[in-house]
Amino acid sequence: MNVLLDNFALFREGFLGTVELTALSGAIALVLGVIMAAFRVSPVPPLRWFGTVWVTLLRNTPLTLLFFVAALVLPRLGLNTWSFFQLAVLALSCYTSAFICEAVRSGMNTVPLGQAEAARSLGMTFGQTLRLIILPQATRTVVAPIGSLLIALAKNSAIAGGFSVFELFSVQKTLGEKGYNIFVIFIWVAVAYLIITLFISAVFRLLETRLAVAR
Repeated sequence: MNVLLDNFALFREGFLGTVELTALSGAIALVLGVIMAAFRVSPVPPLRWFGTVWVTLLRNTPLTLLFFVAALVLPRLGLNTWSFFQLAVLALSCYTSAFICEAVRSGMNTVPLGQAEAARSLGMTFGQTLRLIILPQATRTVVAPIGSLLIALAKNSAIAGGFSVFELFSVQKTLGEKGYNIFVIFIWVAVAYLIITLFISAVFRLLETRLAVAR
């Protein structure tokens, strides 16, 4: 307990860093994921190809490699004014968006094709059909998978600690260098991650329940 109490400010800073990293990356990943899912079902071939390349490339690239690209390559391409935190958000959000895209697309596929055809026969555009007909119904089936992906995102954010971003995993490194018991440090870091993941799980469980009642 002394490890936590004596270094509470450090743990708090790391906890807030992980929360901020997860929240920003998750929000951007959700937006990108929905956009890419729309691209993948778009009637415009170039958009479908772009969405397919995006998903295939990011889902099959190790997240650590994406961090190296963000931290070492992008600054040489003109993003040298970006902080390591911003680059970490970019890497995490792009990586997670590929998985969210596939989750959303699978939800779209649960909507009967006849509904889209009926919308087109009424003169609705692809964007209107997607926004008013398909996505509202697909949302009910993708809440749980997206919740799991955001929980994975919270845990994946630990990689940012190796790229000069201060978060929970950085607390472990800092206190380990000061000679504290590494086992006790890991216990408190694990508890902090557990709090974050349980909160995300509770939020999405509530969303899933409310959407189920609305059927």
